[in-house]
Amino acid sequence: MQTVHDFPEKSGSASNRTARVLADRAAGEAYVASVCFKHGPPRLTGVELEFTVHHAEDPARPLDPDVLATALGPHTPRTLRPGSPASPLPAGSPVSLEPGCQVEISAPPQASLRELDAVVTADLHHLRERLAAHGLVLGETGIDAHRAPRRLLHTPRYAAMERRFAPIGPGGLTMMCSTAGLQICVDAGEPEHHAARWAAAHAMGPPLLALFANSRVHAGRDTGHASARWLAVHETEAVRTRTAAVAGDDPAGAWAERLMDVPLMVLPRGDRPWDAPDGLTFADWIDGRGAAALLPRPTVADLDYHLTTMFTPVRPQGYLEIRYLDAQPPEEWLAPVALVSALLARPVTVDKVREICAPVADRWATAARRGLADPELAAAAAALAELGCAELGATGLAAAQIAGISESVLGRADRSRSKA
Repeated sequence: MQTVHDFPEKSGSASNRTARVLADRAAGEAYVASVCFKHGPPRLTGVELEFTVHHAEDPARPLDPDVLATALGPHTPRTLRPGSPASPLPAGSPVSLEPGCQVEISAPPQASLRELDAVVTADLHHLRERLAAHGLVLGETGIDAHRAPRRLLHTPRYAAMERRFAPIGPGGLTMMCSTAGLQICVDAGEPEHHAARWAAAHAMGPPLLALFANSRVHAGRDTGHASARWLAVHETEAVRTRTAAVAGDDPAGAWAERLMDVPLMVLPRGDRPWDAPDGLTFADWIDGRGAAALLPRPTVADLDYHLTTMFTPVRPQGYLEIRYLDAQPPEEWLAPVALVSALLARPVTVDKVREICAPVADRWATAARRGLADPELAAAAAALAELGCAELGATGLAAAQIAGISESVLGRADRSRSKA
């Protein structure tokens, strides 16, 4: 839910964005389009790794936040210990926590996967050693297989989110407190290619979600679904979790228009509860309609914050944040990152991805429920695996790593296609 990557920054200093009042809806849309889609040659790849955390001797035991804070030491986020220095891990990855105290590390983006692998490997090793010294281990799936969701971080944002999502159903609390994802961050691309990359990043979502789904068991119960994690996301609040419109040549404009019409999820208000007025969109706030008449006019900083409340499969942040994959075991994060990077590496490959995935590009629910038991998703996933593995030579990884990743990905796809 948080993003701290050092891709191109938003325009202007933080103080300027706080002071800059948005004149009208057009100004808001122009700002969103300018900061969410930064054009340029694809150079950098980043990754955000989320994990549930468990007591090693009893994974079903409720997590003790004090033990976690002691284990993290100087890396403890201030959402758990306000006085913490919140130091990054040794190779530079900041640590953050989700509402159920899932741990997230956000590796600084690198120019090659070899460099990214070195950073993540070093920081994961350090993190796991610190946790192990206090009897804690990282989970290996995209949802807590042992415990029911329980909010452990008591911030005004998360309290307001829990109250907002409760009437919709259990998906919101589950998403907040029980899920863990693997998020891959890539540059948006040059102007003539970024619409195709945006479309391809979405289109390959259902087959890749199915290929790497591993969150069937939640709170000790077999849900019967390949990715109970992604179903929880989808069942949270459709307006901010469902896929964006991906057709057309202006994804930036379409995204900006959508953002204006999304209701506020929370409204930061100091020591007061952060619950947003029901149904108040950002466009309403700019125009002073309804409950917005009692609020100060929104600033660019307010719009920046609104952008963080979107949980779509692909979220533009100046770069593309691909958010639909279940968390993988700590030793296995590189394979899906390498596959996605390879599939987006060249325009010709991007075009092939869109062609392969066209028949299944909208089957998010089927992918989450049936995974690769669906024959068409299995076929698309196998074709993507073959295409991506053939492109792994351009990722900068060592030959031995490429061979291992290819064996893992192609084996997974072949086994599942046979079953389907």
